[in-house]
Amino acid sequence: MFSKSTLTYLQFLCFVTRTIVAFDMSSNQNLAVYWGQNSYGAVNPDDTAEWQQPISYYCDDTIIDTFPIAFLDEFYSTDNLPSIDLANASDNSLFSGTNLLNCSFLASGIETCQAAGKIVTISLGGATGSNGFANDTEAAAYAQTIWDLFLGGSSSTRPFGSAILDGIDMDIEGGSQTGFVSFLSALRALMDGGSKPYYITAAPQCPYPDAYIGTTLNEFGFDAVYVQFYNNYCGLTNYDNPNAWDFATWDNWAHTVSPNPDVKVYIGAPASSSAAGSGYVSPSTFTPIIQETMAEYSSFGGVMLWDASQAYANDRYDISVKDALLGGTSSPPPTTTTITTTPTTTTTIMTTTTTSPITTTTSTSTISSPSPTTTSGTISCAGVAAWQTGVAYVGGDEVTYDGDLWTANWWSESDVPGGASGDWANSGVCT
Repeated sequence: MFSKSTLTYLQFLCFVTRTIVAFDMSSNQNLAVYWGQNSYGAVNPDDTAEWQQPISYYCDDTIIDTFPIAFLDEFYSTDNLPSIDLANASDNSLFSGTNLLNCSFLASGIETCQAAGKIVTISLGGATGSNGFANDTEAAAYAQTIWDLFLGGSSSTRPFGSAILDGIDMDIEGGSQTGFVSFLSALRALMDGGSKPYYITAAPQCPYPDAYIGTTLNEFGFDAVYVQFYNNYCGLTNYDNPNAWDFATWDNWAHTVSPNPDVKVYIGAPASSSAAGSGYVSPSTFTPIIQETMAEYSSFGGVMLWDASQAYANDRYDISVKDALLGGTSSPPPTTTTITTTPTTTTTIMTTTTTSPITTTTSTSTISSPSPTTTSGTISCAGVAAWQTGVAYVGGDEVTYDGDLWTANWWSESDVPGGASGDWANSGVCT
């Protein structure tokens, strides 16, 4: 394995010689890191020196391969165009008559990253807006909108100006899957007629099947899935528990269920302890997890981190991850694995939550992500963390606030439980 100092030296050599390696989706050493939400700044508002930087800042070395831009948070906003939220990366300028940010000043930075051999995509979802379709016809038509605004089409309202992104990511955290397959199939057809490779990824939660995009994963051929192994019983902190850690389930899905037999499965991880409610592990703990998973499962494609600001503030956590990826071994031929446990849990993604006890059975069964249950009266809140502003929650997450237990209805960040947004359901008074 390369030491951190060795890898830093290699980075310097690559910078000096300007060697550019084209992105390779078939690699098992890729690192995808979300950019756009200034996650570190949201939870550390006074430490402005570590806040999110322009995207080109993160492309000066060879560490990160993929940047999903987070997020396109509403499919249909004003004038039936989407809206996007880029936290401190935006100057909040809108195209006239729309709720769509005009961030054309970011074009040069995106193109700089692409010129360095990296891919940049737009991540759909991840917020409290309306993310879904009424029917297949509406969904198929929306593919043209995404193509024209972000990819190889043309429009007078392109948020990133001349920059042509390299694909989309589906980070769907609530709602119905109606129309998703039609949307993605129509978009793939447009991509196949484009002048360069395009990619479609998803970011499911680790409980299998994912509650909000699981059916779509089974019916459409994604290029990669960034499985979020945090804020759940199946997270990285339970790697040594065979009744919890379920990468084998996702590997089996990749080989026996996914329409794309070459789909890659990434380990999604928080880039620091403040990036999620649970699931963060130190570099020394994460390194053997990465390398053992790489060696055992042929579907392994790399690691996904949330997010760039957190990684850089955490002593360049991304470097330690890339170091582990480069020091790993090649994957063996595909194998089929059968999982024979049934955990029970709540569904979570990005931040504070509690996990339910794990129950082991002796028969093969499906892991599901149940919907949150609303209760009345008093309820025990032992072990449930207090709500925090600037932390991203998803449907099913539980927090305490003002003496009550609250359950998230969908993705939420900085919306107070009991507020007008309706993001939270009151589950009862804490005892």
